[in-house]
Amino acid sequence: MQTQAMADKPPRYYQLNIQEDLIDGWTLVREWGQQGSPGRVKQDHFATLEQAVNACMSVRDAQIQRGYRVVFTHGQELGA
Repeated sequence: MQTQAMADKPPRYYQLNIQEDLIDGWTLVREWGQQGSPGRVKQDHFATLEQAVNACMSVRDAQIQRGYRVVFTHGQELGA
């Protein structure tokens, strides 16, 4: 996801990834910052894929309310 570019500063990005980990769980990896700069990273562990997906959708919805827009998606379609 990213924000619109403004005349005085580059757009901001927010990336969400769900990864299966090696200890029977799932990790939601969030990375955010300004385009062209290193960002911050946070990882949250979940016992099930469903919990990780629900957390990912909650974060996505919150960021959309803050002005971010989805610009790229990839992966398996979930919850169809």
